[in-house]
Amino acid sequence: MKLGIGIGWRPEIADAVEALPGVDWVEAVAENICADHLPEPLARLRERGVTVVPHGVSLGLGGAGRPGADRLADLAARAALLGAPLVTEHIAFVRAGGPLTASPGLEAGHLLPVPRTWDALDVLCENVRVAQDSLPVPLALENIAALIAWPDEELTEGQFLAELVERTGVRLLIDVANLHTNHVNRGEDPATALDELPVEAIAYVHVAGGVEKDGVWHDTHAHPVTRPVLDVLTELRARVDPPGVLLERDDAFPPAEELAGELTAIRETLAAAAPPTASPPAASRSARPGTRPGTRPGTRSGEQTPGTRPAPAPGARERVAVAQTAVLSSLVAGTPVPEGFDHRRMAVQSRALAAKRADVVAKVAPELPLILGDGYRPAYLGYARTRPLSGGYRRDALDFAEHLLIAGLPADDDARRGLTRWWQDRAAPGPPRRGARLVRAARDMRVVRAARTALSGTLPGTRSGRGTR
Repeated sequence: MKLGIGIGWRPEIADAVEALPGVDWVEAVAENICADHLPEPLARLRERGVTVVPHGVSLGLGGAGRPGADRLADLAARAALLGAPLVTEHIAFVRAGGPLTASPGLEAGHLLPVPRTWDALDVLCENVRVAQDSLPVPLALENIAALIAWPDEELTEGQFLAELVERTGVRLLIDVANLHTNHVNRGEDPATALDELPVEAIAYVHVAGGVEKDGVWHDTHAHPVTRPVLDVLTELRARVDPPGVLLERDDAFPPAEELAGELTAIRETLAAAAPPTASPPAASRSARPGTRPGTRPGTRSGEQTPGTRPAPAPGARERVAVAQTAVLSSLVAGTPVPEGFDHRRMAVQSRALAAKRADVVAKVAPELPLILGDGYRPAYLGYARTRPLSGGYRRDALDFAEHLLIAGLPADDDARRGLTRWWQDRAAPGPPRRGARLVRAARDMRVVRAARTALSGTLPGTRSGRGTR
């Protein structure tokens, strides 16, 4: 299906999107749409015949757990409501812990990279098949940006995606901004990734802005699209004519004319790029998907045993669960960084998760920044350092307020009274007392201890069960 040029629909720019010329389609975050009715601006676009694609962010198909039936049903309902030709999600994990590790569940509040190992690929493929069976339309999956890299990976990004497509038939949503991000943060060449992946499986393409700080690229979706990202789009266009290309913007929304200018830059980049060759580049056909240079097709890194591809190993889901729990607990619960990970990058990722969480809480509970003033953000970041997200962001806002009140904060009497009234209106008739403090402390300690237990052995994730380097 030919989609054309589109833009990510967000409530903050709904009017601008309606008025922008040359917008063929839009993409809307699935979790932000009610299951039984559409926002009026989005309904008007549908009445005009504008295609709307629901874009999910919470399935966690790359996670060790199987995708939840409720989440799949919600995504299917949005697809039906929108009359969408397809739905999209991410190759990522967003939660860990739980029954597979006999530990409390942890939520990232963000998309985290899966290890590019055969174990993780087996789990992802099984989860994708479950999702495909539950959805009324085709599924496409997006490559994500990553601040951190897993040690002992067994496939490149292009190989991982190619093997995923071959095994499941899933379509791809290729984000060229994420390819650029991984080039800066992980030293991965976007051209090599494009050569290795099956470009004929691309459903559409994302283009987004970001910013580099201290040698780390942050995929913010809140900055203008940069020339290096458009250069990756040029590379992709030289290999395939993508059915659709979409501009993403999630925050710090510019005036409509700036959005129009970025859409024009995308159109001009596509028009100026060399047309795709009649067949995929030779590099993409030089080896079977999932093989490393110098190995025979179907072997793992360093092996020379003939075969088609590694057979699924028993216990893959459990090994991936322990590995992901160890990483996520380090990022959100303050447990030690697993062996083999870059401590500096893990710290950057941890701060980024906490900052995003603070931003979301400020949106779902806007009274808190008003009550706490400039003290809101440092207080929340301190709270989030060792207190994982649980029960959603509204529950998190209440827990944060309770945490401050138990500690006798804020110091300003008026602010503390205001925070007490806010908490009472939403949680209980009286402020939290010493008993609540003890319960909270015990709960937090259980989370940390359980996460440390998950770290007590090796960090599986490869076929051999070896620890990390």
